[in-house]
Amino acid sequence: MRANFRMQRLYVDQPIGKDARLPTDRDQFNYLANVLRYAEGDRVLVFNGRDGEWSARIAYTARKRIELVIDEQTRLQPEAPDLVYLFAPLKQGRLDYMIQKAVEMGAGVLQPALTHHTQSHKINMAKMERYAIEAAEQCGVLAIPEARDPQPLAELLNGWEASRRIIFCDEGAQTHNPIEILQAVTEDKLALLIGPEGGFSDDERDLLHSLDFVTAIPLGPRILRADTAAVAALAVLQSTIGDW
Repeated sequence: MRANFRMQRLYVDQPIGKDARLPTDRDQFNYLANVLRYAEGDRVLVFNGRDGEWSARIAYTARKRIELVIDEQTRLQPEAPDLVYLFAPLKQGRLDYMIQKAVEMGAGVLQPALTHHTQSHKINMAKMERYAIEAAEQCGVLAIPEARDPQPLAELLNGWEASRRIIFCDEGAQTHNPIEILQAVTEDKLALLIGPEGGFSDDERDLLHSLDFVTAIPLGPRILRADTAAVAALAVLQSTIGDW
């Protein structure tokens, strides 16, 4: 069943089932009562990334307290996307954009990879998880991607499961067309690696090219910012060998 975008969607970190009454936190109360100005009996859609999507009725139990009274399930929980998204962290504002787009485009795992030219080595994991939840709320996504702690790229590659092929965007590629390269990939388990604004170092590129489970692709003749490259690469991968 397709998502209903006419109703407000709200993520809750609690089990959901028929007739359950779920208390909202302070931020959710403020959003529902003061921003959206929802009244008693108004309806929202709720999800938790595990139990599917449910219709809920707003009940004011106190002047500054709302409970979500669960009525019926509107969508079953789908399988989580299997695509692992590896990325060099960006500065905060652009990291927000990149995480949101990765969620929209079907990433199942968000894995920061620290490279030689990574702009920021300090990552607020709570914010990264919040960006993912906000994107899911806005775009009808029911499976919240797993947000993993940052790791140096070399360590990630050293412990990598060889059956999961990494597609990495190589600014030094000799061709502009990624389609034929992607069509030759036979593995079902995939990961996409996007480098930092300054690109991969020579040592990193040499390491990536030396690994049997890594495939390099170009992204056309233009120089793309890292967040733009992420959207472009996710789109071409999903449309060629992904779940589109």
